[in-house]
Amino acid sequence: MLICDCEGTSALDPQTIEKAIGRKPDFCGTQLCRQQLADVQTRLAKNDPLLIGCIQEAPLFRETADDDGFHGDLRFVNIREKAGWSRDGAAAGAKMGALIAEAMLDVPGPHAVPVTSGGVVMVIGRDDVAFDAARRLGERMDVTLLLEGNASVLAPRTVDVPIFHFSAVRALGHLGRFEVEIDNLAAMKPSSRNEIVFDPAAPSMTRSQCDIILDLRGGTPIFAAPDKREGYFNPDPKDPASVAYVLFDIIDLVGEFEKPRYVEYDEAICAHARNGIVGCTRCLDNCPAGAITPEGEGIKIDPQICAGCGACAGVCPTGAVSYAMPRSEALLLRMRTLLQTYEAGGGKRGVLLFHDGDFGEEMIATIARHYDGLPANVLPFAVNALGQCGLDTLLAARVYGAVGCLLLAPPRMTDELAALGDTIALSNHIMAALGYPESHARIMAEADPEEANKQLWAAAADVIDGPRAAAFEPIDEKRTVLNLALTALHRVAPEPRDEIPLADGAPFGTVEIDVDGCTLCLACTNTCPTNALRDTPNYPRLNFVETACVQCGLCVSTCPEKVIKLQPRLLFTGAARNTRVIKEEEPFDCIRCGTPFATKSMIETVTKKMSAHSMFPNSQALQRLQMCGDCRIIDMAETDTNPMAAGARPKPRTTDDYLRGLITDDPDDDTNP
Repeated sequence: MLICDCEGTSALDPQTIEKAIGRKPDFCGTQLCRQQLADVQTRLAKNDPLLIGCIQEAPLFRETADDDGFHGDLRFVNIREKAGWSRDGAAAGAKMGALIAEAMLDVPGPHAVPVTSGGVVMVIGRDDVAFDAARRLGERMDVTLLLEGNASVLAPRTVDVPIFHFSAVRALGHLGRFEVEIDNLAAMKPSSRNEIVFDPAAPSMTRSQCDIILDLRGGTPIFAAPDKREGYFNPDPKDPASVAYVLFDIIDLVGEFEKPRYVEYDEAICAHARNGIVGCTRCLDNCPAGAITPEGEGIKIDPQICAGCGACAGVCPTGAVSYAMPRSEALLLRMRTLLQTYEAGGGKRGVLLFHDGDFGEEMIATIARHYDGLPANVLPFAVNALGQCGLDTLLAARVYGAVGCLLLAPPRMTDELAALGDTIALSNHIMAALGYPESHARIMAEADPEEANKQLWAAAADVIDGPRAAAFEPIDEKRTVLNLALTALHRVAPEPRDEIPLADGAPFGTVEIDVDGCTLCLACTNTCPTNALRDTPNYPRLNFVETACVQCGLCVSTCPEKVIKLQPRLLFTGAARNTRVIKEEEPFDCIRCGTPFATKSMIETVTKKMSAHSMFPNSQALQRLQMCGDCRIIDMAETDTNPMAAGARPKPRTTDDYLRGLITDDPDDDTNP
């Protein structure tokens, strides 16, 4: 562990760091990247795992490690911008220790999915900007140019790329596999002399495939979330610099690549649908990239389209969709290590600052370099995407010691902010109901670093310390994490309550069942994805476990008697965790053999409904409803002379019957054929 005060600009407190992490730094330098580089090389020669407290000069240290033949584990941690460069820098020793401890953890990476791009590019535009971009890309790639509207483009001396005209375009797919539909496609006339002119358009729609789409129309993008669709680029055609940057990016997109599999899916606990009935649609409603589609009883997530925003995992009530970069267990371990190490070093009133690796890191660095830096009690916590911060993450943060949570969101993250805001509102409602400060978590979507600096310092000063809950071990099961966190927070709550009412759509609650109307058909138990509603083998009994209920509504839609209602709430008593008997009856015994096969209420209901049905014209036929399946068949064979016989076959109606006026509208007319 090598740390540096960066020529005295970042105050170091080795004693507090040692108190926090339980060991002394191996070397405290002042210029590791220059004058003391030899000390770094001395450690590199040992090939032991090495952690250096500097991010800025990481390329230099990596190059030095390669030159020296270092084969060990080399890591870096930013204690300068995130702790030392601050007006609270002298008091940031505990935070430095926490950042170092987090950096020492081994966090597994996500699985990867292969991506192959052959460099086939479709350029779409209206003028010379698209034409010039197509010609530049055509020097290295396979390019087709599509022009829209009244394109005014000078005819080229040499046609480097195929040029067409179109009226409308639609696309599906992703990098390496776009499926494009083009209306009224027309090829360029070879005789174009001054401006490009086109042949008559094809009357039908044309389909084409490509690996990359460059959209330079400057209008409505082809995709709903263009910045989240890899392989699709739509820079402003009026901004030459943006177009030039995109061209550089496109040229590199040829070959075989790997992209992370951001989320994992477990269909067994998905609450989307059962038996053709739709229940939960949270992930479908909140995926901005369109990567999720219904499939059978569950959903399908296309890993090639998924942009890793994490919104689906954040709103999933069961954990069927879980974020894998990293998995929940690793994320909670990092969070617990950061917060508990901070407290071990004497840190007080820790505020967790969730941020991503692009906008968030840049904003933190800008605030540190040009403004007041981060307050000593604001602990930056990097995540791949803020959308992955679900209710389980926010509540666990409070259990692990955070008295507040700030989510530093990029202003462009408008698609995910609605779902994230709902999650934060639910978290704050629960915390306020238990007597914790209401401003437990909030979003900071601020692009101005000066304003963000003010908000950070105001938020750090406003937090109020509270009781500490007993921390639980990090695990991957979302529902279990929620139950553990809620139980821990309720146990030490300033104002403990047995029940908290929640709004419709909350993922907690009970079911209200009209037991008089319930026939114990148990259809609800077959559709419940979380086994909250469950039956009892070999006995007509309906049970319910409230902590497992996610209020998906599948039971309400499935119940044939329509006697089930949802009641959102959060119950902390033992009744929520224990199995509750909703209704039970003595089994109904077959009137012929005595075998139990149904319930009395079910048989009575079915008999009443079938009494006027043509299949049961007499009491003997109705009595068969009170028999088990085997006895019903035996009785039919014994009592009916021909059990397969049907009634009198009606005389067919012919055209002559209508012409002679023999057909009347009176159903009681016996002369009616």
